[in-house]
Amino acid sequence: MDMLNQKPELKSPARCLCSLVLLLLLLTITGLTTNMKAQNWVQMREKMVSEQMRGRDIRSASVLNAMREVPRHHFVPEQYQQLAYDDRPLPIGWEQTISQPYMVAFMTEQLQLKPGMKILEIGTGSGYQAAVLAHLGCMVYSIEVIPELANKARQVLQQLNYNNVEVLTGNGYLGWEEHAPYDAIIVTAAPEEIPQVLIDQLKEGGTMVIPIGGVNELQYLKMVYKQNGQISSQSLMPVRFVPMVNEPSAE
Repeated sequence: MDMLNQKPELKSPARCLCSLVLLLLLLTITGLTTNMKAQNWVQMREKMVSEQMRGRDIRSASVLNAMREVPRHHFVPEQYQQLAYDDRPLPIGWEQTISQPYMVAFMTEQLQLKPGMKILEIGTGSGYQAAVLAHLGCMVYSIEVIPELANKARQVLQQLNYNNVEVLTGNGYLGWEEHAPYDAIIVTAAPEEIPQVLIDQLKEGGTMVIPIGGVNELQYLKMVYKQNGQISSQSLMPVRFVPMVNEPSAE
């Protein structure tokens, strides 16, 4: 056959129309599926807030709204996303966990935060707690000792446009002197006692919420107040957190 003289096959208008209809149908189905997933996440967050928080003792409207709005499922590994709004901690790799939603809300509420406050977080983990703090309008400086977790948290926070969070890969026992003093400090890993450097970096009149206790000991979540350079504290509840790691700063 003479290929030079062969005429290209022309598609009939009917075939073109059929292809266009199939394409539009595929796009519609994809869009509907995405929308259904989004609505499902919203419903799961609303149920989480209603049953796990408002149904217990979380009363702050701003905290409840933050828990309702921050997409927790983006902060957990894909295989656990369907469990993201359950009343439980979840593994995030490197023997670390994301705290149960209630604990995040409870610790946040204790600090009585206001927009514009400067917060130090020790233990970025997944980045979820930092996102909740950022949603409240705070400037968050968060430290994570595990480089892989710090990098992943940065990526997720950036993707979700939480631009008022900075993540440092480093040793939480050293705090973050550059941005001190802080209006409040939240610690999401348990040291055996309150590190003095964190007390030093806490603003006069500031507050800190921190779990205290050894790995094989009963830990207590404590509320710490700084007045006239001195601290006082009260125990809030028994808890179980991963230990706070004291390692050389990575940055």
